[in-house]
Amino acid sequence: MDLDLVLAIGHHLAVFTLVGVIGAEFVLLRPGLDGAAVGRLARLDAVYGMAAVVVVVVGIMRLYWGAAGPDYYFGNHAFWGKMAAFAAVGLLSISPTVAFSRWRKALGRDPGFLPTEGEVRRQRRFLHAELGILILIPIFAAMMARGYGS
Repeated sequence: MDLDLVLAIGHHLAVFTLVGVIGAEFVLLRPGLDGAAVGRLARLDAVYGMAAVVVVVVGIMRLYWGAAGPDYYFGNHAFWGKMAAFAAVGLLSISPTVAFSRWRKALGRDPGFLPTEGEVRRQRRFLHAELGILILIPIFAAMMARGYGS
């Protein structure tokens, strides 16, 4: 198996993991959240962070060691659109990550702790925004794969 194929497989698996985890977070994060769900959200968010790191690391490896090479990517507008969308999703993920961590710690101090419905709704809005922008990433990827943006 050639390196480009291995990197593409790794990148795609990491991206699908990231999308699956954010989907799971979205389903789990609802008003009426209980302590067990808070713990699951914190664990899911850790997996989300690890998947994002793998996406970036393998993406950089594909950039330099993949078949297309850095000149193709750096000169491609669709690539930069994809990078901007990924960065926006990453920035939007900060608030839920901080909230889930804070909630988990509060639950450790007080087993009866539950986030308010307002806090839950606020973090759901961030997840909505993340999912909305996330849709752009495969659109830009499909454009790049077909030579658009060069």
